[in-house]
Amino acid sequence: MTLLCIETSTAVCSAAVCRDGQLLKQLINREGSNHARLLPLYIDELQAYVREQGMTIDAVALSEGPGSYTGLRIGTSMAKGLCYGLNVPLIPVPTLEVLCKAAKQSTEYRLQSTDLLCPMIDARRMEVYTTVSGEGLAVSGAKAVVVENEESLIANSQQLTANSQVYYFGDGAEKCTKVLTKPNWHFVPGIVPEAQYVGVLAEQSPITNHQSPINIAYYEPFYLKEFIAAQSHVKGLV
Repeated sequence: MTLLCIETSTAVCSAAVCRDGQLLKQLINREGSNHARLLPLYIDELQAYVREQGMTIDAVALSEGPGSYTGLRIGTSMAKGLCYGLNVPLIPVPTLEVLCKAAKQSTEYRLQSTDLLCPMIDARRMEVYTTVSGEGLAVSGAKAVVVENEESLIANSQQLTANSQVYYFGDGAEKCTKVLTKPNWHFVPGIVPEAQYVGVLAEQSPITNHQSPINIAYYEPFYLKEFIAAQSHVKGLV
């Protein structure tokens, strides 16, 4: 299966072509929020690549959130338009799982069976979108957490053993280093969600096997929190 993959949930913008779980080509920008300008260019280049290789796109895989409201809307709009135009299904995958996949592939640490992963996406101030993942551990649902200490992130102490090491990462992680000070908690820099990992996870999705297809017309990203528009402080605007 050939997937066109989109990831726009943070300040990093990326798109990729994956086939049978393997990355064929990825375009990525880590320099800021230029998604609306860059994503259409990336998609055009990747579609040209697919044609040159004599392939056809079978589905569009999307990092569904949580994350940046604006980034998620841009990625979702592009994905839905492609699905309509190409007449292919949409395969959304959870962004926190994309982050965990990136950490497992990129971290210099050799993870043990007792280790836990704690992906964090910035939700402003000391709040993050997060979850807890580990081998043999049922992943808890994504939640918005104000990070005050280690217990605020892992409320159930039974998830931790005496040998457990917790690795936290993502664009919401660095600001938490001042309050996450226990020696078994480790900040891993440089981990970002990438489109290539969206493709890997999409291959494992039930939708890929034609189960529970997404109704594209009514699909919305997973914002987790409701968007609240504040009054503009720019003179002349209401």
